Amino acid sequence: MSTAAPRERVHATYWLETGGDPARTAAIIAGEQSSGTFVALAHETAELKERSGARVERLEVIGETGTPSLPGAQPSDRYRQCVLELSWPVENFGPSLTNLMSTIAGNLFELYAVSGLKLTGLRLPPAFTSAFAGPAFGIAGTRQLAGVSQGPLIGTIIKPSIGLSAEETAQQVRELIAGDIDFIKDDELQSDGGRCPFEDRVTAVMRVVNDAAERRGRKAMVAFNITGDLDEMRRRHDFVLAHGGTCVMVCVNSIGLVGAREIGRHTQLPIHGHRAGWGTLYRHPALGWDYAPWQQVWRLAGVDHLHVNGLDNKFTESNASVIAAARAVLAPLNSAAEMIAMPVFSSGQTGRQAAPTYAALGCADLIHTAGGGIFGHPGGVPAGVEALRAAWRAAMAGTPLENEADHTPALRTALGFW
Repeated sequence: MSTAAPRERVHATYWLETGGDPARTAAIIAGEQSSGTFVALAHETAELKERSGARVERLEVIGETGTPSLPGAQPSDRYRQCVLELSWPVENFGPSLTNLMSTIAGNLFELYAVSGLKLTGLRLPPAFTSAFAGPAFGIAGTRQLAGVSQGPLIGTIIKPSIGLSAEETAQQVRELIAGDIDFIKDDELQSDGGRCPFEDRVTAVMRVVNDAAERRGRKAMVAFNITGDLDEMRRRHDFVLAHGGTCVMVCVNSIGLVGAREIGRHTQLPIHGHRAGWGTLYRHPALGWDYAPWQQVWRLAGVDHLHVNGLDNKFTESNASVIAAARAVLAPLNSAAEMIAMPVFSSGQTGRQAAPTYAALGCADLIHTAGGGIFGHPGGVPAGVEALRAAWRAAMAGTPLENEADHTPALRTALGFW
């Protein structure tokens, strides 16, 4: 066990499966991710290993199977499953998210002795996190810009995702604002396509948003997808800002940590983080990441909103996993409460998810986006917005949807197609 102060070390926890001796495999991983290699080296002295080596803080065998979870594993007649906790001194990589990533999630997963490995937990000490400002806006800043002091931000995604012109997109925004929408986002597939160029879209949409803000007394928040190369993203951010926009969106896995960090340094607007590609990291139970450690690095990079999927979603993720993800986004990193981000619920959402989401999460500090759940309303887009808002009003009051529908015709109609 380490004699150094806990605040000086990063701790990562893994679900590990191995066909070899678990203690030996843990030592291999620790060496591979710090001072060791596949053979003993004269310069890897005991003093160097004590100073810079990764340490096995915990190793607990929790199960066993006769077949490996992943292909290409070391042959064995049994594969033991373990909880493994490693720690590293912060000085190994300094306050660097990219080098932290190489350490905790580098050349571990493909080791021959490993037949399954998933990063399940991450504890970052103040010696690391204090170097980062985290989300510049978070929940409080987002609420202020959107003019929503309590309850969720009722939101949607422009649909169809691709194929509309800039003016057609602006018309959808006009209809959404007529329904008193709080938040609108580009789909992750729409950034700067030939039919809907970025600058044309921003100009047309913000003309509608700014005109409506004078009548409403508040401005709908639109997350324009600026995903691109670094210079492109900076220029697009500045264009949104110059036109009175209040949010930009990036696909975090596409732009990487460097992209997110640089936009975080540059931005004067909240950063809406879409997790497109997340399934490649989490879907196999014996490989990749859990959401809780993954989201920490993006918050430190400066992302203000993070997608967490939604209850009863169209994907494979369970409701328990979705709520655990949202709670992780809302949890402080050590004592740094200012680094809390805003969870975004999406994916096949309607007003029927409002009550269970509120009950499971215990708060309404979230953005709830419904695409088809709004655009598919038989009474039109404004009625779809009204219905979703009424569903949340009922959820927060503890009122059954049917009772609320007696007072809200748009909700009554919505219940027939949700």
